[in-house]
Amino acid sequence: MLPLRLGAVVSSLILCFLFPPFFCLGIRSFPTTDDDGAFFHYSEAPEYRNGAGCPASSTHTALPSCDPSLVHIAMTLDSGYLRGSIAAVHSVLRHSSCPESVFFHFVAAEFDPASPRVLTSLVRSIFPSLNFKVYIFREDTVINLISSSVRQALENPLNYARNYLGDMLDTCVDRVIYLDSDLVVVDDVRKLWRVPLADARVIGAPEYCHANFTKYFTDEFWNDPLLSRVFSSRKPCYFNTGVMVMDLVRWREGNYRKRIENWMELQRKKRIYELGSLPPFLLVFAGNVEAIDHRWNQHGLGGDNVNGVCRSLHPGPVSLLHWSGKGKPWVRLDEKKPCPLDRLWEPYDLYKPKQVRDRARDQNWGFSSSILVGYAHDLL
Repeated sequence: MLPLRLGAVVSSLILCFLFPPFFCLGIRSFPTTDDDGAFFHYSEAPEYRNGAGCPASSTHTALPSCDPSLVHIAMTLDSGYLRGSIAAVHSVLRHSSCPESVFFHFVAAEFDPASPRVLTSLVRSIFPSLNFKVYIFREDTVINLISSSVRQALENPLNYARNYLGDMLDTCVDRVIYLDSDLVVVDDVRKLWRVPLADARVIGAPEYCHANFTKYFTDEFWNDPLLSRVFSSRKPCYFNTGVMVMDLVRWREGNYRKRIENWMELQRKKRIYELGSLPPFLLVFAGNVEAIDHRWNQHGLGGDNVNGVCRSLHPGPVSLLHWSGKGKPWVRLDEKKPCPLDRLWEPYDLYKPKQVRDRARDQNWGFSSSILVGYAHDLL
């Protein structure tokens, strides 16, 4: 007679062979990043509830995302930055006055090592009451438009998913906040949501006009009078595309996806920039951006990309901390070499340290069988 826990494991394997593809699919697509299956080593987040004065939810909409009382946030979701994405979501909920009124739109790559279905299950297990939807981003949509960059990480097709939000999100979603996965929000996100986009502007973002704007494009671009003329009628300033408020109605009407793609197509013929997905956005929008307070993107905390030097906060108040750049706080914390500001990210991290997982495994030998069978059951 098999022990109960061992019997559960054996039973799940028998079901795999007797009833393909349902049970086998559930097991095969369950990803691991270490010997323990680390994708699912996260603590469940606390329940965050709406405070007094939050808008009442509408009950007559056909799609949950069409509720006019919602704040919409779009993020990418992938195995490489999963820990950062979970921390970012946690930070938004923790500081929101109306967390139940926040709707997350997650864009996942079709061929990510963690399938979109697995990522959906993971998010639901960590945030059981979260309003969210996962969209599958087909990499072939953009793969032929991507040119080589100074860093291989910038060539990831998912970096370009923000260009397609107007196409992917439900048409009833007329505004969205786009957030990168390497940041935390330390203020009520509804304040950012309410920023007006005046003069028919399509996006809003903190601008940095002291930056040397010319360095984002090659000499071939600036020496071509037809190309460089694109900025002749506007005063371009650098802005970071990791935090943007986007008017999707104006985006769709102006066909801005195609405008960005046109510059990417030209880049394939002429080398007019070096940095991934940022320059096409600058070419289309720089000089015509709603300037949002700098507190909403204290960026560059990833450190100096060349020397790995830690960076300090910019002067002024802080509503959002952004570890843009090469270094990520979870990597440096795990390596016991954190920058001082990485400690500000740590409270939002829901990943379980290995020693905590080992204790849980010792206490419950049969953890894997319940996950596998439960996940397979969801597929039926």
